[in-house]
Amino acid sequence: MSSAVQLIRSAALSDVAEYAYAATVPAGTRLVFLAGACPLDEDGATVAVGDVAGQAAQCVANLRTALAAAGAGIDDLVQTRVLVATTEQQDLVAAWDVVRAAMGDHDVPSTLLGVTVLGYDDQLVEVEAIAAVAG
Repeated sequence: MSSAVQLIRSAALSDVAEYAYAATVPAGTRLVFLAGACPLDEDGATVAVGDVAGQAAQCVANLRTALAAAGAGIDDLVQTRVLVATTEQQDLVAAWDVVRAAMGDHDVPSTLLGVTVLGYDDQLVEVEAIAAVAG
């Protein structure tokens, strides 16, 4: 089944960003608003303490699980927001590299930002998303 999401690029904007700058979905598409995927295991413990990339990988795994529960997948994502508790650009890049790799060819519009603190003990990364499913 093909995705209802249409990624939009503009020749008037830089192609340095590794994502589309906009996305649309047709009328009648079911939107799925996902809570922030956190780096928690099935018991609620924070994984990969101190490891930004490891936590990003767990966030992506949990995001995939939440998407599947809603009848969606990575190719149904419309937008993501990656939050990293850091003041270091290298940490932002480490998290982004993991999330971007998970998107494959479906390079959805995304925002990457550093924040002061996240909600769970030892949490460094969180990934929010919106998906759209036809029908």
